[in-house]
Amino acid sequence: MQVTSLNEVKIYSLSTGPSLPEWISSKKKRAVQKKNVDVRRRIELIQDFNMPTVSTTIKVSRDGQYIMATGTYKPRIRCFDTYQLSLKFERCLDSEVVTFDILSDDYSKIVFLHCDRYIEFHSQHGYYYKTRIPKFGRDFSYHYPSCDLYFVGASSEVYRLNLEQGRYLNSLQTDASENNVCDINPMHCLFATGTAEGKVECWDPRTRNRVGVLDCALSSLTADTEIDGLPSISALKFNGALNMAVGTSTGQILLYDLRSNNPLVVKDHLYGLPIKSILFQDPLDLIISADSRIIKMWNKDTGKIFTSMEPEHAINDVCLYPNSGMLLMANEDPKMNIYYIPVLGPAPRWCSFLDSLTEELEENPESTVYDDYKFVTRKDLENLGLAHLIGSPLLRAYMHGFFMDIKLYHKVKMMVNPFAYEEYRKEKIRQKIEETRAQRVQLKKLPKVNKELALKLIEEEEEQQPARKKKRKNLPNILTDDRFKVMFENPDFQVDEKSEEFRLLNPLVSKISEKRKKKLKILEQQAAQEQEKEEEPEGKPSDAESSETSDDEKGWVEEVRKQRKLIRQEEKVKRQERFKEDQQTTLKPQFFEIKTGEEFRSFKDSVKKQKLTKKTLGDRLKLQEKLGTLSVSDTTVGSKQMTFKLKQSEQQKKQQEAEKQHHQERKNIRRSASHLKSKRGRRRPF
Repeated sequence: MQVTSLNEVKIYSLSTGPSLPEWISSKKKRAVQKKNVDVRRRIELIQDFNMPTVSTTIKVSRDGQYIMATGTYKPRIRCFDTYQLSLKFERCLDSEVVTFDILSDDYSKIVFLHCDRYIEFHSQHGYYYKTRIPKFGRDFSYHYPSCDLYFVGASSEVYRLNLEQGRYLNSLQTDASENNVCDINPMHCLFATGTAEGKVECWDPRTRNRVGVLDCALSSLTADTEIDGLPSISALKFNGALNMAVGTSTGQILLYDLRSNNPLVVKDHLYGLPIKSILFQDPLDLIISADSRIIKMWNKDTGKIFTSMEPEHAINDVCLYPNSGMLLMANEDPKMNIYYIPVLGPAPRWCSFLDSLTEELEENPESTVYDDYKFVTRKDLENLGLAHLIGSPLLRAYMHGFFMDIKLYHKVKMMVNPFAYEEYRKEKIRQKIEETRAQRVQLKKLPKVNKELALKLIEEEEEQQPARKKKRKNLPNILTDDRFKVMFENPDFQVDEKSEEFRLLNPLVSKISEKRKKKLKILEQQAAQEQEKEEEPEGKPSDAESSETSDDEKGWVEEVRKQRKLIRQEEKVKRQERFKEDQQTTLKPQFFEIKTGEEFRSFKDSVKKQKLTKKTLGDRLKLQEKLGTLSVSDTTVGSKQMTFKLKQSEQQKKQQEAEKQHHQERKNIRRSASHLKSKRGRRRPF
């Protein structure tokens, strides 16, 4: 039994685990169960709860005793008895089932809508009657007071079949080109149909008149939704007398109050897939909506997500067992899924043992396989001296590292670093002392990394404080901001003042940095005195250098010159070293391969091209006139006309010659053929 948790809601999957094929004998099944632990530990809630290939629809009878499902291949229906926890019967059909409905409390009256326009009725013993509708059907609903079946499909009409009289009645004419889904309100029997144009039409069955039209396509569009076309209605469900949920083909669910044209809540599945099914869970005020990829449960008042399930295979239909927390699912897989969610409700009567089973699992949570193992990388193994164990059973490769036994890891770590506990203890004591010191009034403390940068930021902040008080603006401080915390803690972010980049970008910082260095020395001395005395000294450090003026431009100019001279000297030294390396290295001849179809040209061509580019346009035209590739002539109007020939590569020339030969051969063949025809025409019959 697989357990998943989302938003602290536990979901128990009762259909996980290996399944045995039907054609295996009971003797072989018992042998497999003895050998395979997973088969022995699986929970088979209902025996053979599957289909040969795919399950399409699933429903529960009103008395809760029978679960019916349709699937392929071959098209069939299977009825499972929950009291016996096994298959009740199986019936094969002529064609695939689009949808079906159970008209009685048990399995004695069933109606099937087939994909070939046939409607099939089954009684308790089996097949009873079959009829046909004019257009392909997509959905139907049963009106209990009048015994009418309403069929919608690839037509603008809603066909009515009366089961008491056994004949078709006048159909309802809608404004839509096609109708996808329909539903009847169980409280006041209002009939609603969802159209391909994104509208919901409501009809009164008593008067057979339309009472309202709801445009859901425009209401489903928000600023975040991206659609290619107009969304159509793909799901429809009533709840109570006034609420109605509508699902669109673009993945939105709209909850309406029948007294208003605007939706109360619009929920988007964010997958862009059509909504397959909508269910209401009244005790917790939840809506269960499903597309082919995911099932979402959300609050119908706020739209807040409660939990969600994403199975491995595409979803075809979802059914909630009445008055319980069990969810049944038909999907694109032979095995039909069963989920139990204790938060939604108790387990059904026929499997009440699930409540005690889940309670035991919650009381004694099983530890995962990875709790007893430690994940280590190759670098960690080298540091511990265990690189030689790679490939042995003690290490199991996983992703970019290995799993090893946690006990072995702790033993090796103690052997490699026996004083690790002492260091850990000292570090904890130091942290406790710093926490107590933080409560006292402290001097300005600078970080361990980038002290000069921190001092610069503090000075700038002190200078800007009076201006901020006037403007009443609280700007963020980099020193107290958590985003820049690592810059003053990690030594990898230390500013290298000796690098060329720093010296070129900051040639005038050295004068100011000297003052800061003096301040840093004073602060470090005060910190050392504080550690010795463990008391707070009164007063502040004297700022003896504050009287120095910063307007000595001569000193700044001299420093700039010094920096430039140093950079030039360093560049000269680097050049000399490169020159020595070049002299020591001996050049070897290099050979190049010429591509097929090309000829080698001398290096003089490149020299000629460079000379031509330096000449003027007139000189180049004269050269081309001499070569014959260009001709300039005067026209009668007084203007000049210039004709030229494009330079062709050797490959193009070869292609042209081959094309000419080909055309010439074809001409010769045509001439010989026409000559033969003329000779045959001249012959006379005997």
